[in-house]
Amino acid sequence: MGYILNFETATKNCSVSISKAGKLIAFEELNTGGYSHAEKLHVFIEQVLQKAGIAFSDLVAVCVGKGPGSYTGLRIGVSAAKGICFALDIPLIAIETLEILAYSQSVTEGVLVPMLDARRMEVYSAVFASDGKKIRETKAEVITAESFDNYLLNGKVTLLGDGAEKCKDVLKHEHLEFIENRYPSAKDMIVLSFEKFKNEEFEDVAYFEPFYLKDFVGTKPKKRT
Repeated sequence: MGYILNFETATKNCSVSISKAGKLIAFEELNTGGYSHAEKLHVFIEQVLQKAGIAFSDLVAVCVGKGPGSYTGLRIGVSAAKGICFALDIPLIAIETLEILAYSQSVTEGVLVPMLDARRMEVYSAVFASDGKKIRETKAEVITAESFDNYLLNGKVTLLGDGAEKCKDVLKHEHLEFIENRYPSAKDMIVLSFEKFKNEEFEDVAYFEPFYLKDFVGTKPKKRT
């Protein structure tokens, strides 16, 4: 079994790892509160290869977090992944960002809701059972006082990620738990990418696109006075 290069750039976290047979070999990560992916991603890739003592030619696949998340971050990550796969003629693996985030936290009861901050009171979220199985699809949703009521009726709901903080003032229930300031990380991709590699769950390198979930909405340029 060769080495898999994993990286996640869908949030403010720029994260890269090297894994082998589902085990972490090398890891680099930075979250400055801003988006430094364009400057840091390729530097981190070189650094983890050096730490692992391997060359690009030792890689058997590249795995990238496919979104949802930052449009710019996703484009940078997916472009880099596709470029390496094209150059080395190796498979491309992609994992949903919220699945990566969910894998970082286990719960023994109720449901786990990984969520990423979108805009205003909107989040990207999915719902996972305590056994890790995804039980509600990923979607963009506006948080209201009634959000997740159907799950709260049955027990504990754990909200995980940087989207959880904005929910605190809106969601009030004794069954709620908030785990804030958690971001998807390349260190939580290694088991997932290994499973996909073994099952040959590969993407079409030529046609693969990030999972944006929503159409891009840019800001209007300011008028010159």
